Amino acid sequence: MDKEYYENLERIVKQMLTPLKNLPFNLVIEAISQKKVLPFNKDENGNDILLANLIKATNLACSETNMKGINRPRPNEAGNDIEPYLKKALKEVGYTAATPKTTSGKQKPTGYLDIEFTDKKDRINYIECYCCPSKPGHL
Repeated sequence: MDKEYYENLERIVKQMLTPLKNLPFNLVIEAISQKKVLPFNKDENGNDILLANLIKATNLACSETNMKGINRPRPNEAGNDIEPYLKKALKEVGYTAATPKTTSGKQKPTGYLDIEFTDKKDRINYIECYCCPSKPGHL
């Protein structure tokens, strides 16, 4: 193999393995899903009600999670464990909630995004569950 070619490949692989910092999350989701992430304006189209219900569902899910507990070594695993609590809570506030489906129609077990729910205006919304290790208690 040509030495220059090998060095170029090595440089590219190293660059691919370097963690990206300060990358806007919406760009990650758009790149993965091939869907546009729309900004959320709470003063538009009944979004104030949606936001109030999301806060209520989050509080319900966190209360139940705190009672049962999650003990995981990695934050992303804690995010995975909260999904069933949040799905249940979304249903309690009147939404449908499920694991999103792939383009082939199968439910995906892991990856972005975690929860798909339909609000009372029949809009499809997505939630990504994560745990912020630098801010204890933030899910």
